[in-house]
Amino acid sequence: MFTRLIKRNRAYIALLATATMLASCGESKSEAERDTPTSGTVRISVDETYKPLLTSEIKVFESLYPKAHIIAEYKPEADCFKDLLADSARLIIVTRDFNEQEKGFMQKLKITPQSMLLAWDGVALITNKSNPDSILTMDQLRKIMDGSETEKKWQIVFDNQNSSTVRFIRDSINQGKPLPASVMAAKTNPEVVDYVAKMPNALGVIGVSWISDPNDSTSIEFNSKVNVVKVRADYGSEFVKPYQAYIALGSYPLKRGFFFCLKEPYSGLGSGFATFLGSYEGQTLIGKFRLFPARLNIVFRQANLK
Repeated sequence: MFTRLIKRNRAYIALLATATMLASCGESKSEAERDTPTSGTVRISVDETYKPLLTSEIKVFESLYPKAHIIAEYKPEADCFKDLLADSARLIIVTRDFNEQEKGFMQKLKITPQSMLLAWDGVALITNKSNPDSILTMDQLRKIMDGSETEKKWQIVFDNQNSSTVRFIRDSINQGKPLPASVMAAKTNPEVVDYVAKMPNALGVIGVSWISDPNDSTSIEFNSKVNVVKVRADYGSEFVKPYQAYIALGSYPLKRGFFFCLKEPYSGLGSGFATFLGSYEGQTLIGKFRLFPARLNIVFRQANLK
């Protein structure tokens, strides 16, 4: 079954390439070959919380299609959308779909934007190894994030002030309320981990793929330098970490999407790579980084352990 899926996805990408060649029959041969779904060069912008994952996806795609060259820039999500609208990138990988304003902008340019939910992701909370507080209810988390927590002083640290994790906490947790003035931005995700590992009162907010070990398929643990906080949903009965099953089932409340957004008026390399991310091979790799693939038919079964 998996073999048939792989062949089907590769055939679809090849079909996109054929369609592009036919559509460009009025161009020179070199021009048509320069940008197809499986060849050429394309610049993409990627939410920096997904750098480990996208680095691996690009490596696999380019090994399958040696004539394809994808140049990725990893930056805050807000900057990714700026690149797309300014034509600095035709494809971006981010945590949300187009909003109505962005769709309207492209409709004025007579371009139909394309997007797709590729996976479900979890925003992880991390604390210092010496910190005894490694479980939080959503009520506790809201108080920490809006600055009304009085029982304990936390030093909240994000990767970047314009990052998708900041937007997620502000919009989904704080419901538009500002974050405390004491919030820090550590510039990069690895710096968030390093800071939390050194500071006893730190609470880091980070994408789950940054604390995963994709090289260990048997491990269900996270980065050993920090604690990963267990969170209980508002109507949940247990405290859980951002494991894939809990993200998929909604038991882990800090859940967000993982999207591609494409602004390409023809079937070029951006379209080909976006199709690959939704294919069996691309989705399988997504699963290794603890995101829950949205394009695979995964069935959960209860098991009794004796």
